[in-house]
Amino acid sequence: MSAEGAPRVERDGDVVRITMCRPARRNALSREHLGQLLEAVTGAGRSDAAGIVLAAEGPVFSAGHDFADVVDRPLPEVRSLLALCTELVGTIQTVPQVVIARVHALATAAGCQLVASCDLAVAAESAGFAAPGGKGGWFCHTPMVAIARNVGRKRAMEMALTGDVIDARTALDWGLVNRVVPDDELDAAVDELLGRAIRGSRASKAIGKQTMYAQLDRPERDAYTTAVEVMAATSQLDGAREGMHSFLEKRAPVWTD
Repeated sequence: MSAEGAPRVERDGDVVRITMCRPARRNALSREHLGQLLEAVTGAGRSDAAGIVLAAEGPVFSAGHDFADVVDRPLPEVRSLLALCTELVGTIQTVPQVVIARVHALATAAGCQLVASCDLAVAAESAGFAAPGGKGGWFCHTPMVAIARNVGRKRAMEMALTGDVIDARTALDWGLVNRVVPDDELDAAVDELLGRAIRGSRASKAIGKQTMYAQLDRPERDAYTTAVEVMAATSQLDGAREGMHSFLEKRAPVWTD
């Protein structure tokens, strides 16, 4: 990608690192930047990588939507912008790789939505999270779809209605992130958690990730119906057979996928 402020995409072994590089704009999610991120995540999803790290440069992880793309724009333009953001967060959850957010600073509105949409998230102690529309004039409707599914109803309502920033430790307690670490340990913590999350059969994990998202918000009976069918079908995968054979034979598994 050559456009100014485009995300930096780097391959590091089995991991693709996508870094937002618009520090002067607080990594705001303009239409152009959303498109660039979508291209980057889609490209990583088509690769043979096992994991994706979503990170950012500058004093803010992401300030959310760029109001320059919204103010005084007609309804169809705003709707298409929000649809593009929805496509991006949906793609994060449908790519076969494990996607982890590396949150070094403040993540607000659609920036917080990005974090909430990743499979995993590790935050530095200096990070903060907010859905600030509640104390402004444009309520954070779409960010709260992802945020509420992480933190639960009452805590989601508190974030949405007050618009206040919650610190990293509160985000951990509420379920928005998996780990909080000192700032200088952030990269090591991201790599450690991602390393554990990508081990094993990649084919099995890819189907497992997609099935988790498919069943999480369904009633329990429907969730079991989905899970039973998928788990039965995936017992026939090479990875499943190798995992079971290696356990029974008391040897280390050899993954071919």
